[in-house]
This record gives sequence, C-alpha cells and structure tokens, in this order.
Amino acid sequence: MTSYRIKDIARINSRVLPEGTDEEFRFRYIDISAVDGLGNVLIPEEDVAFENAPSRARRLAPAGSVIVSTVRTYLKAIASVPESDDPLVFSTGFAVLEAMAGVDSRYLAYHCRSSLFIDAVVARSVGVSYPAISPSEIGDLPISLPALEEQRRIAEFLDVETARIDRLVAKRSEMRDLLALRRERIVESELGIDQNARRHMTPLKYLAEKVTVGIVITPAKWYVESGGVPALRGLNVKPGLIDTENLVSISSEGNAENVKSRLAAGDVVIVRTGQAGAAAVVPEELDGANCIDLILVRPGRKLNSGYLQYVLNSNCVRVQVAENSVGSIQAHFNVGSMKQVSIPSIPLVEQEEIVAALDEKTGALDMLEQKLNEQEKLLADRRQALITAAVTGQLDVTTARPAHDHGL
Repeated sequence: MTSYRIKDIARINSRVLPEGTDEEFRFRYIDISAVDGLGNVLIPEEDVAFENAPSRARRLAPAGSVIVSTVRTYLKAIASVPESDDPLVFSTGFAVLEAMAGVDSRYLAYHCRSSLFIDAVVARSVGVSYPAISPSEIGDLPISLPALEEQRRIAEFLDVETARIDRLVAKRSEMRDLLALRRERIVESELGIDQNARRHMTPLKYLAEKVTVGIVITPAKWYVESGGVPALRGLNVKPGLIDTENLVSISSEGNAENVKSRLAAGDVVIVRTGQAGAAAVVPEELDGANCIDLILVRPGRKLNSGYLQYVLNSNCVRVQVAENSVGSIQAHFNVGSMKQVSIPSIPLVEQEEIVAALDEKTGALDMLEQKLNEQEKLLADRRQALITAAVTGQLDVTTARPAHDHGL
C-alpha cells in the first residue's frame, strides 16, 4: 500500500449551490440527522425550494461521493451519496469527498467508515457539546491505497459482507417493531385510553407542579470542558430511558437559567427536537443535574412520575405532539404546546396501581428488546471490525471465506 493524504486522492467540497440559485429550484435537503451511524442516508419524502431552505443547504455531491460530518463527529455520520431521481443538496456540516483518478469511490467510502479514520476525526475534533473538525484537517488525514484492482476487490468483498450483516440487523429490527407494537397495545389498554375506554383528559399544566424548558443551546458560554455539573440533552433521552453516555458539563453558577433547568430525581424530561415527545424519568444519580433544550416536568402531588412517563410515551400523546410540532426538516415541539397536552386525570393511587401493572407486563418485553439491542450492537461491532480489517490490509479478502446469515 502507498500512503497519501485524503486531499491528495480526493477533491474536497468542490461543488456548491451558488447564492444566485433560482428561488424556485427544488431539491431534497440532507442534514446530519438524515445520516445514521452505519452510513445509511434517509432522503426526505418532501422537497424544499431554495428560498425556503436553511442557509446551510449548500453542498452538492454526485452519487458515489463520500460525505463526512464535520460537526457532532461522535455521531459517525459518514456515507456514500446514493443515486436519486431528485437533486440532493447537503448541509455545510458535511465535507464532500470526490475520488480522483486511480481511486475507487467505494473503497474511499469504506476507508472513511473504518475505525482508523473515524478515531482520527474524533481525536482532532474541537468542542464539548458540538465537537467539530475543519474540512482542511480532514484533507490532511492519511490514507493507504493499494492498487486500483485491489481496492475494487476489497470494496466488492465488503459490499457482500456488510449487506449480509445488514440483513441480520434488519431481521432484529423487524422483531423489535413487533415488540414495540405489542407493548403499545398493553400500555394503551392499561391506561384506559384505547378506543373502547376514554378517561377524562386534562391539560398537563393543571396537573403538574412545573412545566418549563431547560437551557437553550445558545449561548455557547454555558458549556465547559471539565468540571461543572452534568447536563442532559435530547441525545440522552429515549422513550422511557435516560442514556448517560455523551453527557456534557455546564457551568455550575447559580444563575436564573441554570436554576430553572436544574433537575430533581423523579422529574420527567421530554425531547423538543428530533424525536419530539420522547419522555423519561430522571434517575437518582442525576439529581441536581441540568437539562439543555429539553422540556422539564416536575410531577408534584397529582402525578406519579412513572405514570406520567407511560402516558407521555403513549400513542395518545404522540399524536398530540405530532399535530403541534413545527418544521418540515426536523420536528420541533415547544413548552407552550406541552402545557396544553391532555392526559388522563385519575387519582394518584390508581396511577400507582397502573404503573405496577405495566412494569410487570412490559418487563418481559423490555428484556427481549434489550437482547435484540445487544445483538444489534454485536453485529454493528462486527461490521466495523470487518471494514477496518479489510481497508488496513489485516484481512486478505482473496482468501476470506464468506459467512452465512445464521448465527447472531
């Protein structure tokens, strides 16, 4: 293999959508959130006119080129640009790499998906809450290239093997969807808000002690490199679960905004942007932490935290959130709308009975889902290791035996 720098073998950000573009020009806009950690690109169902598009919608990338997220690099939003019947325009949060002569674009994409490249990008990223790297720094990263024919053999081998792993992941995803449907039916039935029995519904603001919003993402001065207190973001909140990975620390100064957003164990936090409406109970270990750009609900004397979590994650409330969210690119739900969300108003004792029943009935389903998640994690790790071994020459693809779809 011969060593180069990325900028020696690929053009970087060579095409942009000019400011003088026709205002009526329509395209599909790809933001960072549309690219997952496995390199899949979700093309939006709706297009957008240039005049209504975000100002960051400027990067042009031909099919087969490689997009690398230069912000929030821990998300590993790196992918090959797919074929599309409609024009695609990408966020300026991506660096677009177009392979030069003598470089297989698929091989370049797999190199950028390897742990070798990702670790280098993350290590060079600057910032705590939104770590970022400049396109020029990406251009300076090293890449080892075998002969073109060997690049193609490696890419073809990885096309087959990653597709096999992706099929296994898809099967587990289907199983998880079935579990989620079963869980939803159990929750709706126990809460008494299914089609056969509707309880009296009351706006949340009349039941909760407090409904407010955490620290808004700007100004950046809230974030600190170390020290301070931990803070939850939308990234950390899943329906019924607080993920404590990738917590940030913020200033511990007792100013008004910090005090307003300070969490207590038993509070319920709700995502405002992205997976809008996802709610979870704050655990004991995060008592005294803060929240950033999340809705904070303090249940008070009329609401049980677990009951509120079940209700807010139910289809009944999800429908209300969807109806009151704004934004065609990414759903956004505000605190005013959350105060108006109607939930079943029942005595506290009855809430506690429902929580006990639901914890028991959904517990087995949650265990099955956890096993599926663990299997998906193993498959993702295997996929990553395979890509890294192939592009670094640790795996000879000419002698590697193809695997089968049984096993994990």
